[in-house]
Amino acid sequence: MHANLVLFTKGGTQRIFPLSSEITILGRRHDCDLRIPLKLVSRRHCQLSKNNNDLKIRDLDSRCGTFLNGKKVTEDVVNAGDYIRIGPLTFQLQIDGKPEKITPPPQNVKKQAQTKPKPAPQQNKPALDALDSSAELDLSDSFIAELDEL
Repeated sequence: MHANLVLFTKGGTQRIFPLSSEITILGRRHDCDLRIPLKLVSRRHCQLSKNNNDLKIRDLDSRCGTFLNGKKVTEDVVNAGDYIRIGPLTFQLQIDGKPEKITPPPQNVKKQAQTKPKPAPQQNKPALDALDSSAELDLSDSFIAELDEL
């Protein structure tokens, strides 16, 4: 199984991050496989695990939660085309080239995610709309400065 996470940015561009390992940890810590150094992302936020023909997502007791297609999840199977929201970032999952056309999440997925209870208010919360089109995440633990400054 060949899987990618596709990040949507404010400018409408997309960034592709291959899930090359059997287990991929996403979070803010330097030792995460996909490092996202944003305050709304927990140190070890969630993990994606390949098992036979399934790909599972598991929240790692993150502070703000992990959302699959707009619904908060603890653990679930993810499918090609599903949307994963981690902090202010939204990704679409692509498995073995499916879906062929990557599209931003529909408005109803965004609205469902916004109706969930939120943690205590924080000032200067970054939002997906605040991301600039040059923002990138990087599997090698580096992170583009624009995202770091949000």
